[in-house]
Amino acid sequence: MIDFKLPSLGADMDEGKLLEWKVHPGEPVTRGQVVAIVDTAKAAVEVECWQEGTMHEQLVPVGETVPVGTVLALLLAPGEVAPAPGTREKAPAIAKKATPAAAPARAPATPAATPAARKAVSPVARRRAKELGIDPEALDGTGPQGAVTLEDVERAAGAHAPAGAPPAPAQRPDIRQAIAAAMGRSKREIPHYYLAETIPMRRALEWLAAQNAKRPVTERILPGVLQLKAVALALAKAPELNGFWQDGAFVPGGGVHIGVAISLRQGGLIAPGIHDVDRKDLATLMNELTMLVSRARAGSLRSSELSDPTITVTNLGDQGSEAVYGVIYPPQVALVGFGRLATRPWVEDGELRAIPLVTASLSADHRVSDGMRGARFLVALRERLQHPEEL
Repeated sequence: MIDFKLPSLGADMDEGKLLEWKVHPGEPVTRGQVVAIVDTAKAAVEVECWQEGTMHEQLVPVGETVPVGTVLALLLAPGEVAPAPGTREKAPAIAKKATPAAAPARAPATPAATPAARKAVSPVARRRAKELGIDPEALDGTGPQGAVTLEDVERAAGAHAPAGAPPAPAQRPDIRQAIAAAMGRSKREIPHYYLAETIPMRRALEWLAAQNAKRPVTERILPGVLQLKAVALALAKAPELNGFWQDGAFVPGGGVHIGVAISLRQGGLIAPGIHDVDRKDLATLMNELTMLVSRARAGSLRSSELSDPTITVTNLGDQGSEAVYGVIYPPQVALVGFGRLATRPWVEDGELRAIPLVTASLSADHRVSDGMRGARFLVALRERLQHPEEL
């Protein structure tokens, strides 16, 4: 029998509320399949199962809030036969909140009652629509595959608000609390050190402009994607920045999975990850980044995107400040920041020129690395961005 537990989706998650089961008892489960949707402080997350088997028994009912680590369901391993009723030992409770009863087997649904007949609505959008008294099924969705997103609901709420009425609060109050808890823990527990490097971007931007001229507008690559790939490759010079601090020791990451800090339009930040950034080409990374931002803002992320990142990158973009010095997201041990691209004086090839520059910063954990190793990473990052054709 296989335990399917509620995973930790970050340092700011202690518990989650089960919103929906995606697999019913008796149905097969494949590796990587979305089995349930869980509401966290920041988003409704699709929780994947990384073992194969058959859904046997669901121990937590929809609507129940349980701590991280609670056994949500039991799966039969491939070839395993279900035990006779009453012969299986009762699963231990994880905590006081985890006192669910086994869910009864569900009869096959009739075609008229299947959820597939309903319009796609992200769980966070459905919850917000309920708060505002809006029927989400009646809205035109702008999310992936036409799904109704939180933005669609907020837009509809604004359109129906009486003249002069104050806007309905969009930010969930627990987002700010979750961020505060995680960052407070980070500053208490992690001995941060900070470094910065000014990086000339003229060659990278000229090369990128030439490449984008050959592409359709919808397939053009943003400078931020070059920076992501450069970070991934530069980590080869300082691999101790890519991983986790767990149980009093550094644990290397199983790959270069970069968490991307995304500002949510309803307020707050979230940093889901792109996997194996060092092994993907720029076009693939651009597509994955676009989809990741879209799904983050639609409230339809997957658990692996929140639990797997080995390092985080935050990019302030054109509207940001010159530099950013971020707070490490535990249990990660480093964060890379990029400030605003700006044209400034710079000596290049012995001449004073006005060229685009960016300030790259590193926030790192002194328990794992030191300033010399961090500086080696930033120098490698700068050099990678001087040879964009090699990215």
